[in-house]
Amino acid sequence: MAAAMAAFRSLRNLLIRRVMAPTPQGLSLSLRPMSSIAQDEASTAAPREAPDHNYESLQVTVAQKHILHVQLNRPEKRNAMNRAFWREMVECFNKIAQDPDCRAVVISGAGKLFTAGIDLMDMASEILQPQGDDVARISWYLRSLISRYQETFSVIEKCPKPVIAAIHGACIGAGVDLITACDIRYCAQDAFFQVKEVDIGLAADVGTLQRLPKVIGNQSLVNELAFTSRRMMADEALSSGLVSRVFPDKVGMLDAAFTLAAEISTKSPVAVQGTKINLVYSRNHSVADGLNYTATWNMSMLQTQDIVKSVQAAMEKQELKNVTFSKL
Repeated sequence: MAAAMAAFRSLRNLLIRRVMAPTPQGLSLSLRPMSSIAQDEASTAAPREAPDHNYESLQVTVAQKHILHVQLNRPEKRNAMNRAFWREMVECFNKIAQDPDCRAVVISGAGKLFTAGIDLMDMASEILQPQGDDVARISWYLRSLISRYQETFSVIEKCPKPVIAAIHGACIGAGVDLITACDIRYCAQDAFFQVKEVDIGLAADVGTLQRLPKVIGNQSLVNELAFTSRRMMADEALSSGLVSRVFPDKVGMLDAAFTLAAEISTKSPVAVQGTKINLVYSRNHSVADGLNYTATWNMSMLQTQDIVKSVQAAMEKQELKNVTFSKL
Protein backbone atom coordinates (compact mmCIF):
# COMPACT_ATOMS: atom_id res chain seq x y z
CA MET A 1 0.00 0.00 0.00
CA ALA A 2 2.82 2.37 0.87
CA ALA A 3 4.52 1.67 -2.45
CA ALA A 4 1.27 2.30 -4.31
CA MET A 5 0.73 5.62 -2.53
CA ALA A 6 4.30 6.66 -3.25
CA ALA A 7 3.80 5.85 -6.93
CA PHE A 8 0.55 7.82 -6.92
CA ARG A 9 2.22 10.87 -5.35
CA SER A 10 5.04 10.67 -7.89
CA LEU A 11 2.64 10.51 -10.81
CA ARG A 12 0.55 13.30 -9.32
CA ASN A 13 3.59 15.56 -9.05
CA LEU A 14 4.56 14.74 -12.62
CA LEU A 15 1.06 15.58 -13.78
CA ILE A 16 1.05 18.90 -11.94
CA ARG A 17 4.38 19.88 -13.53
CA ARG A 18 3.11 18.78 -16.92
CA VAL A 19 -0.10 20.78 -16.66
CA MET A 20 1.61 23.92 -15.34
CA ALA A 21 4.39 23.85 -17.92
CA PRO A 22 3.87 25.44 -21.37
CA THR A 23 2.85 22.90 -24.00
CA PRO A 24 5.63 22.48 -26.59
CA GLN A 25 4.63 23.57 -30.07
CA GLY A 26 3.08 20.74 -32.02
CA LEU A 27 2.47 18.53 -28.97
CA SER A 28 -1.06 17.28 -28.44
CA LEU A 29 -2.31 15.21 -25.50
CA SER A 30 -5.73 14.61 -27.04
CA LEU A 31 -6.90 11.13 -27.91
CA ARG A 32 -7.79 9.98 -31.39
CA PRO A 33 -11.19 10.96 -32.77
CA MET A 34 -14.01 8.77 -31.60
CA SER A 35 -14.54 7.28 -35.04
CA SER A 36 -11.13 5.57 -35.15
CA ILE A 37 -11.60 4.10 -31.69
CA ALA A 38 -15.04 2.82 -32.60
CA GLN A 39 -13.74 1.29 -35.82
CA ASP A 40 -11.07 -0.58 -33.86
CA GLU A 41 -13.65 -1.83 -31.36
CA ALA A 42 -16.20 -2.74 -34.03
CA SER A 43 -13.66 -4.83 -35.91
CA THR A 44 -12.98 -7.09 -32.92
CA ALA A 45 -16.31 -8.92 -32.76
CA ALA A 46 -19.73 -9.17 -34.38
CA PRO A 47 -22.81 -8.49 -32.24
CA ARG A 48 -24.00 -11.51 -30.27
CA GLU A 49 -26.86 -12.27 -27.93
CA ALA A 50 -26.22 -11.08 -24.39
CA PRO A 51 -26.30 -13.90 -21.84
CA ASP A 52 -29.10 -13.83 -19.24
CA HIS A 53 -31.13 -11.36 -21.32
CA ASN A 54 -34.06 -13.27 -22.79
CA TYR A 55 -37.17 -11.17 -23.26
CA GLU A 56 -40.42 -11.03 -25.16
CA SER A 57 -40.38 -7.30 -25.94
CA LEU A 58 -36.64 -6.55 -25.98
CA GLN A 59 -33.57 -7.84 -27.74
CA VAL A 60 -30.25 -7.34 -25.96
CA THR A 61 -26.96 -7.94 -27.76
CA VAL A 62 -23.29 -7.39 -27.02
CA ALA A 63 -22.60 -4.87 -29.75
CA GLN A 64 -18.91 -4.37 -29.01
CA LYS A 65 -16.59 -4.93 -26.10
CA HIS A 66 -18.20 -3.41 -22.96
CA ILE A 67 -21.24 -2.16 -24.94
CA LEU A 68 -24.78 -3.53 -24.81
CA HIS A 69 -27.45 -2.77 -27.40
CA VAL A 70 -31.01 -2.82 -26.07
CA GLN A 71 -33.63 -2.81 -28.83
CA LEU A 72 -37.35 -2.33 -28.43
CA ASN A 73 -38.25 -5.45 -30.36
CA ARG A 74 -41.90 -5.50 -31.40
CA PRO A 75 -41.54 -4.07 -34.91
CA GLU A 76 -44.78 -5.68 -36.08
CA LYS A 77 -46.55 -3.64 -33.35
CA ARG A 78 -44.56 -0.46 -33.97
CA ASN A 79 -42.62 -1.25 -30.78
CA ALA A 80 -45.70 -0.43 -28.72
CA MET A 81 -45.12 -0.99 -25.01
CA ASN A 82 -47.14 -3.97 -23.78
CA ARG A 83 -47.34 -5.41 -20.27
CA ALA A 84 -44.23 -7.54 -20.84
CA PHE A 85 -42.23 -4.43 -21.76
CA TRP A 86 -42.97 -2.60 -18.50
CA ARG A 87 -41.76 -5.61 -16.53
CA GLU A 88 -38.81 -6.55 -18.74
CA MET A 89 -37.20 -3.09 -18.87
CA VAL A 90 -36.84 -3.13 -15.09
CA GLU A 91 -35.35 -6.62 -15.14
CA CYS A 92 -33.04 -5.73 -18.04
CA PHE A 93 -31.57 -2.56 -16.55
CA ASN A 94 -31.23 -4.00 -13.07
CA LYS A 95 -29.07 -6.70 -14.64
CA ILE A 96 -27.11 -4.15 -16.66
CA ALA A 97 -26.46 -2.08 -13.53
CA GLN A 98 -24.81 -5.14 -11.94
CA ASP A 99 -22.94 -6.27 -15.08
CA PRO A 100 -19.21 -5.64 -14.49
CA ASP A 101 -18.43 -6.04 -18.21
CA CYS A 102 -20.88 -3.37 -19.40
CA ARG A 103 -19.66 0.23 -19.56
CA ALA A 104 -22.19 1.83 -21.93
CA VAL A 105 -25.63 1.08 -23.39
CA VAL A 106 -27.34 2.06 -26.64
CA ILE A 107 -31.18 1.92 -26.81
CA SER A 108 -32.88 1.84 -30.20
CA GLY A 109 -36.05 0.59 -31.84
CA ALA A 110 -36.25 -2.33 -34.26
CA GLY A 111 -38.05 -1.79 -37.56
CA LYS A 112 -39.38 1.43 -39.02
CA LEU A 113 -39.68 3.56 -35.88
CA PHE A 114 -38.54 3.94 -32.29
CA THR A 115 -41.89 3.43 -30.53
CA ALA A 116 -45.57 4.26 -30.90
CA GLY A 117 -45.87 4.45 -27.10
CA ILE A 118 -48.21 2.45 -24.88
CA ASP A 119 -49.92 -0.59 -26.39
CA LEU A 120 -53.44 0.50 -25.47
CA MET A 121 -55.04 -2.77 -26.60
CA ASP A 122 -52.81 -4.79 -24.29
CA MET A 123 -52.88 -2.36 -21.37
CA ALA A 124 -56.55 -1.36 -21.40
CA SER A 125 -57.72 -3.93 -18.87
CA GLU A 126 -55.19 -2.80 -16.25
CA ILE A 127 -55.83 0.91 -16.77
CA LEU A 128 -59.57 1.03 -17.49
CA GLN A 129 -60.72 -1.85 -15.31
CA PRO A 130 -58.65 -1.45 -12.13
CA GLN A 131 -59.01 -3.81 -9.22
CA GLY A 132 -60.90 -2.84 -6.05
CA ASP A 133 -64.43 -2.62 -4.72
CA ASP A 134 -64.51 1.04 -3.66
CA VAL A 135 -62.83 4.35 -4.49
CA ALA A 136 -60.08 3.98 -1.89
CA ARG A 137 -59.08 0.48 -2.99
CA ILE A 138 -59.25 1.26 -6.69
CA SER A 139 -57.12 4.37 -6.11
CA TRP A 140 -54.62 2.40 -4.04
CA TYR A 141 -54.32 -0.15 -6.84
CA LEU A 142 -53.87 2.53 -9.53
CA ARG A 143 -51.22 4.35 -7.50
CA SER A 144 -49.26 1.12 -7.12
CA LEU A 145 -49.63 0.42 -10.84
CA ILE A 146 -48.45 3.88 -11.87
CA SER A 147 -45.47 3.65 -9.49
CA ARG A 148 -44.43 0.36 -11.11
CA TYR A 149 -44.70 1.92 -14.55
CA GLN A 150 -42.60 4.89 -13.42
CA GLU A 151 -39.85 2.53 -12.30
CA THR A 152 -39.66 1.14 -15.85
CA PHE A 153 -37.91 4.34 -16.91
CA SER A 154 -36.43 5.48 -13.60
CA VAL A 155 -34.36 2.29 -13.66
CA ILE A 156 -32.52 3.68 -16.71
CA GLU A 157 -31.63 6.83 -14.78
CA LYS A 158 -30.58 4.79 -11.73
CA CYS A 159 -28.34 2.52 -13.81
CA PRO A 160 -24.78 3.83 -13.36
CA LYS A 161 -23.81 2.94 -16.94
CA PRO A 162 -24.28 5.79 -19.47
CA VAL A 163 -27.30 5.14 -21.69
CA ILE A 164 -27.50 6.56 -25.22
CA ALA A 165 -30.91 6.73 -26.91
CA ALA A 166 -30.81 6.40 -30.72
CA ILE A 167 -34.19 7.48 -32.10
CA HIS A 168 -35.55 7.12 -35.62
CA GLY A 169 -39.08 7.66 -36.88
CA ALA A 170 -41.82 8.16 -34.32
CA CYS A 171 -41.13 8.58 -30.61
CA ILE A 172 -44.60 8.96 -29.16
CA GLY A 173 -46.07 9.17 -25.67
CA ALA A 174 -44.20 6.84 -23.34
CA GLY A 175 -41.30 6.92 -25.80
CA VAL A 176 -40.63 10.50 -24.66
CA ASP A 177 -40.76 9.31 -21.04
CA LEU A 178 -38.15 6.69 -21.95
CA ILE A 179 -35.67 8.89 -23.79
CA THR A 180 -35.75 11.69 -21.20
CA ALA A 181 -34.51 9.13 -18.65
CA CYS A 182 -31.49 8.42 -20.88
CA ASP A 183 -28.20 10.30 -20.59
CA ILE A 184 -27.59 11.19 -24.25
CA ARG A 185 -30.00 11.37 -27.18
CA TYR A 186 -29.18 11.11 -30.89
CA CYS A 187 -31.82 10.99 -33.62
CA ALA A 188 -32.22 10.48 -37.36
CA GLN A 189 -33.62 13.22 -39.58
CA ASP A 190 -36.93 11.37 -39.87
CA ALA A 191 -37.50 11.33 -36.11
CA PHE A 192 -40.32 13.18 -34.44
CA PHE A 193 -41.36 13.44 -30.79
CA GLN A 194 -44.87 13.72 -29.40
CA VAL A 195 -46.14 14.06 -25.83
CA LYS A 196 -49.35 12.30 -26.74
CA GLU A 197 -51.09 11.71 -23.42
CA VAL A 198 -53.56 14.61 -23.53
CA ASP A 199 -55.02 13.14 -26.72
CA ILE A 200 -56.04 10.00 -24.83
CA GLY A 201 -57.47 11.88 -21.85
CA LEU A 202 -54.73 11.80 -19.24
CA ALA A 203 -51.69 13.67 -17.96
CA ALA A 204 -48.35 12.01 -18.68
CA ASP A 205 -47.43 10.21 -15.46
CA VAL A 206 -44.23 8.18 -15.97
CA GLY A 207 -41.55 10.85 -16.34
CA THR A 208 -42.02 13.29 -19.22
CA LEU A 209 -43.54 16.12 -17.17
CA GLN A 210 -40.78 15.78 -14.58
CA ARG A 211 -37.73 15.26 -16.82
CA LEU A 212 -38.46 17.10 -20.07
CA PRO A 213 -38.34 20.60 -18.47
CA LYS A 214 -34.91 19.80 -17.07
CA VAL A 215 -33.70 18.32 -20.35
CA ILE A 216 -34.60 21.26 -22.59
CA GLY A 217 -34.72 24.06 -20.00
CA ASN A 218 -37.68 25.82 -21.64
CA GLN A 219 -40.88 25.59 -19.62
CA SER A 220 -42.91 27.46 -22.23
CA LEU A 221 -41.98 24.95 -24.92
CA VAL A 222 -42.62 22.01 -22.60
CA ASN A 223 -46.06 23.39 -21.79
CA GLU A 224 -46.85 23.87 -25.46
CA LEU A 225 -45.84 20.32 -26.33
CA ALA A 226 -47.68 18.79 -23.36
CA PHE A 227 -50.90 20.81 -23.78
CA THR A 228 -51.23 20.33 -27.55
CA SER A 229 -49.51 16.97 -28.26
CA ARG A 230 -48.07 18.50 -31.43
CA ARG A 231 -45.11 16.87 -33.11
CA MET A 232 -41.60 18.15 -32.51
CA MET A 233 -39.47 17.36 -35.56
CA ALA A 234 -35.78 16.50 -35.51
CA ASP A 235 -34.43 19.98 -36.21
CA GLU A 236 -36.50 21.52 -33.43
CA ALA A 237 -35.46 18.72 -31.10
CA LEU A 238 -31.85 19.61 -31.83
CA SER A 239 -32.28 23.37 -31.39
CA SER A 240 -34.21 22.90 -28.14
CA GLY A 241 -31.61 20.53 -26.66
CA LEU A 242 -33.75 17.39 -26.57
CA VAL A 243 -31.16 15.68 -28.77
CA SER A 244 -27.50 16.56 -29.16
CA ARG A 245 -27.03 15.40 -32.76
CA VAL A 246 -29.17 14.66 -35.83
CA PHE A 247 -28.10 12.24 -38.59
CA PRO A 248 -29.39 11.73 -42.13
CA ASP A 249 -30.63 8.19 -41.49
CA LYS A 250 -30.89 5.37 -38.97
CA VAL A 251 -27.68 3.64 -40.09
CA GLY A 252 -25.55 6.75 -39.64
CA MET A 253 -27.20 7.50 -36.31
CA LEU A 254 -26.51 4.01 -34.93
CA ASP A 255 -22.92 4.14 -36.16
CA ALA A 256 -22.45 7.42 -34.31
CA ALA A 257 -24.15 6.09 -31.16
CA PHE A 258 -21.87 3.05 -31.05
CA THR A 259 -18.86 5.27 -31.79
CA LEU A 260 -19.78 7.40 -28.79
CA ALA A 261 -20.36 4.33 -26.62
CA ALA A 262 -16.96 2.97 -27.67
CA GLU A 263 -15.28 6.22 -26.67
CA ILE A 264 -17.00 6.19 -23.27
CA SER A 265 -16.06 2.55 -22.73
CA THR A 266 -12.34 3.37 -22.99
CA LYS A 267 -12.51 5.59 -19.90
CA SER A 268 -12.18 4.50 -16.30
CA PRO A 269 -15.51 2.94 -15.24
CA VAL A 270 -14.98 4.40 -11.78
CA ALA A 271 -14.76 7.87 -13.33
CA VAL A 272 -17.61 7.48 -15.82
CA GLN A 273 -20.11 5.85 -13.49
CA GLY A 274 -19.24 8.22 -10.67
CA THR A 275 -19.76 11.12 -13.07
CA LYS A 276 -23.25 9.91 -14.03
CA ILE A 277 -24.29 9.38 -10.42
CA ASN A 278 -23.10 12.86 -9.45
CA LEU A 279 -24.73 14.52 -12.48
CA VAL A 280 -28.11 12.98 -11.68
CA TYR A 281 -27.81 13.92 -8.00
CA SER A 282 -26.75 17.50 -8.75
CA ARG A 283 -29.60 18.01 -11.22
CA ASN A 284 -32.09 17.49 -8.39
CA HIS A 285 -30.25 19.35 -5.61
CA SER A 286 -28.70 22.73 -4.89
CA VAL A 287 -25.14 23.54 -5.92
CA ALA A 288 -24.05 23.37 -2.28
CA ASP A 289 -25.67 19.96 -1.81
CA GLY A 290 -24.12 18.70 -5.04
CA LEU A 291 -20.65 19.86 -4.03
CA ASN A 292 -20.99 18.22 -0.64
CA TYR A 293 -22.16 14.96 -2.23
CA THR A 294 -19.23 15.00 -4.69
CA ALA A 295 -16.74 15.62 -1.90
CA THR A 296 -18.13 12.67 0.04
CA TRP A 297 -18.13 10.52 -3.11
CA ASN A 298 -14.57 11.34 -4.11
CA MET A 299 -13.06 10.97 -0.65
CA SER A 300 -13.08 7.25 -1.45
CA MET A 301 -13.09 7.21 -5.26
CA LEU A 302 -9.94 9.34 -5.53
CA GLN A 303 -8.05 6.38 -4.08
CA THR A 304 -8.70 4.24 -7.17
CA GLN A 305 -5.82 2.84 -9.19
CA ASP A 306 -7.66 4.06 -12.29
CA ILE A 307 -6.20 7.53 -11.64
CA VAL A 308 -2.68 6.15 -11.57
CA LYS A 309 -3.28 4.25 -14.81
CA SER A 310 -4.90 7.21 -16.55
CA VAL A 311 -2.18 9.67 -15.53
CA GLN A 312 0.55 7.22 -16.51
CA ALA A 313 -1.07 6.76 -19.91
CA ALA A 314 -1.12 10.53 -20.43
CA MET A 315 2.56 10.80 -19.47
CA GLU A 316 3.49 8.06 -21.88
CA LYS A 317 1.22 9.38 -24.65
CA GLN A 318 -0.64 6.09 -24.54
CA GLU A 319 -4.23 5.84 -25.73
CA LEU A 320 -6.76 4.98 -23.03
CA LYS A 321 -8.21 2.17 -25.13
CA ASN A 322 -4.96 0.32 -24.53
CA VAL A 323 -5.21 0.70 -20.74
CA THR A 324 -6.78 -2.18 -18.83
CA PHE A 325 -9.17 -0.97 -16.15
CA SER A 326 -10.52 -3.51 -13.67
CA LYS A 327 -14.17 -4.53 -13.90
CA LEU A 328 -16.64 -2.55 -11.86
